[in-house]
Amino acid sequence: MEIVADLHLHSRYSRAVSPQMVIPEIARWAAKKGIGLVGAPDWTHPLWLRELKENLIEVEQGIYAAKTDLKGPKFVLSTEISSIYTQGGRSHRIHNLVLAPSFEVVDKINEKFRCAGVNLFSDGRPTTGLSSIELCELIFSISADCLVIPCHIWTPWYSLYGSRSGFDSIKECFGKFADQIKAIETGLSSDPAMNWRVGELDSRAIVSFSDAHSPAKLGREATVFEIHDITKLRHCDITRVIIENKIAYTIEFYPEEGKYHYTGHRNCHIIQSPEQTKKLGETCPVCGWPLTVGVMHRVEELATKTTEEVKIKEKIIGNGIRGIAWNNRPPYVRLVPLIEILAESLNSGISSQKVINEYNKLTDTLGSEFEILLETTLGKIAKISGDKVAEGILRVRSGQVKIDPGYDGVFGTVKIWSERKDIAKTEGQRQISLF
Repeated sequence: MEIVADLHLHSRYSRAVSPQMVIPEIARWAAKKGIGLVGAPDWTHPLWLRELKENLIEVEQGIYAAKTDLKGPKFVLSTEISSIYTQGGRSHRIHNLVLAPSFEVVDKINEKFRCAGVNLFSDGRPTTGLSSIELCELIFSISADCLVIPCHIWTPWYSLYGSRSGFDSIKECFGKFADQIKAIETGLSSDPAMNWRVGELDSRAIVSFSDAHSPAKLGREATVFEIHDITKLRHCDITRVIIENKIAYTIEFYPEEGKYHYTGHRNCHIIQSPEQTKKLGETCPVCGWPLTVGVMHRVEELATKTTEEVKIKEKIIGNGIRGIAWNNRPPYVRLVPLIEILAESLNSGISSQKVINEYNKLTDTLGSEFEILLETTLGKIAKISGDKVAEGILRVRSGQVKIDPGYDGVFGTVKIWSERKDIAKTEGQRQISLF
């Protein structure tokens, strides 16, 4: 059996997060999206932790349900920790996701953080001076059942491999705990195929989560786990499926849409592909300041395999879903959120009432967003929302999109409705068509 999981998100107590990110709303939107397992985030924040304990009830070991919807999506305790520290004479900024098996373990971890001088009231994602090694020492000394997963590992700022603040290897970052890092998170600016090129990730699971700051962003990336019996799901089942890499597939953003995919400088509107950066360098030709080196360039620096060696191919997943695969690694699918498809197909804004009404009509009639994007027949979609919406979903399924890559904090754009002659392969703007 399969369950869609989104374990990295934030509560209303984190900076720049919607006030709607509370448990009842998270549960409601997770169900609308088709997510069966969702993170109960930010458990380091004392006030939010109190809300978590008030709003969740344990239904199996380490698995919780919202008291407002006991039969709805299940929750697992997760939080993101920001570490800023110096190691080897260099400043590092790393974000790590921690999955905990119980509130009892959470309370013990929080007490250790307080003793280490961490201000847990400052933000739902607290900033510590603990290195990744010291963080693992603290976490695993309390419970070996916890998991530590490096977040959005290629982002220039705050990540394992980040060009501005990261490391060149897991061993360098996590030291003696490197073997206990069983998985990494792709982040919005990379996909599994990019990560398959890095040798030290061959033995580790590659997971994808949304890092959502608002309910509508839930599931923009997600991981589909293979679970023996979903009705008796326990925390140890989640950790085991990650450790054993029993992943059915992941659901991915188009990585070009991520805001750090290419190298560039947004203030001067400079954007460079890896090939251009190799030729032109990492200095802005307009102002002379360093460019923000993008994820794609950083992958090229650390890759141990060429794109020719990682020959991706089509793989049919589940009910006819067209995925991307290589060797024996779990495959993935690339999607554009339904609300974005509707906005472009209906020629209206994402937040317009017209688009919102159409989104609700589709999900109320045909099922969850993931069902509609991945499985529902085009005929059924056209019957509810018209031929153009159905064709828009078909184009996304088949990869017929036009992409302007993101760079230096600027999100990229994915366009569905372009003349086919405009979807020619160009620098920084290419058709993604594998099948």
